[in-house]
Amino acid sequence: MTNDSPTIIKPTVPARLHAGDTVAVVAPASNLKAEYLARGVAELERLGFRVKYRPDILDKAWYTAGNDQRRADELMEAFADPEIKAVWAARGGYGVMRMLPLLDEAVLRANPKVLIGYSDLTALHLYLYRRFGWVTFHGPMAAKDLASGAEHYDRESLLAALTQTQPMGELKSSKTEMLHQGSSRTVSGRLLGGCLSLLVAMMGTSDELDTRGSILFLEDTGTRPYALDRMLQQLRLAGKFDEVRGIVFGEMTDCVQHADQGYSIQDVLAECTADLEVPVMFGLPSGHSPIGNLTLPFGVMATLDAERSVLSVDEAAVG
Repeated sequence: MTNDSPTIIKPTVPARLHAGDTVAVVAPASNLKAEYLARGVAELERLGFRVKYRPDILDKAWYTAGNDQRRADELMEAFADPEIKAVWAARGGYGVMRMLPLLDEAVLRANPKVLIGYSDLTALHLYLYRRFGWVTFHGPMAAKDLASGAEHYDRESLLAALTQTQPMGELKSSKTEMLHQGSSRTVSGRLLGGCLSLLVAMMGTSDELDTRGSILFLEDTGTRPYALDRMLQQLRLAGKFDEVRGIVFGEMTDCVQHADQGYSIQDVLAECTADLEVPVMFGLPSGHSPIGNLTLPFGVMATLDAERSVLSVDEAAVG
């Protein structure tokens, strides 16, 4: 499917969060365990928020957190409830794409709020950005990263993204390296992207990502190098790299063929992007990153500085 509409120029930012605000933990994807939910709720409370969730959040239907209608209703209730200021994914896994046709666009459009999550939540990030131009947040999930303790997410970037009405500025990490400097060493564009597997899965739908003018963030986990190569080739053939300003890869945890493969995932990603002539960074810890998971606001302007291997967020993500 071709991009038949321009990239959103003035996205809608949600209201900032304050201490004491109520957030809803939702499970729009895979089912979760009660102990992880409890630990995640406790961490959200330590961050200063009140927490609500539906009693049926622990439901199971095969590999999802209850049937499609339950999960869609849960999400819609959270967005429609005026008491709730943020909608926080419990975990990823699978299930978001199944419930997208059940969402009420009119209710969502009238109730922009903070949405935070990653992995399977990428499908919802795309849906909300493509249809409404919402800024959403690629960041730690309640029953996963928050439940695992403070070292598993970056508290500073999380609170800066959700509570501060000034740009986050530089997101520094000792884990990043440049795979390519690009013909222009410093580039700016709208920060978009998410989990590579989901970006590819949404191709051909009305909510596929328009990458034009973007700094494209791509991450994944537990995917063989050849499969990542194949997905990047699909993006290439679909024209998704034609007008990107720069690319930032996540850590790509556990993306190996076998221990003796003789090449690194950096080698694969560098080869797949060698002819794009844009800066390409590797290793930014956001999403499937076990330690220090950074929060990235999708839909705001950002700058990639290849000389310093730094990504900066140039616009406030909340108002």
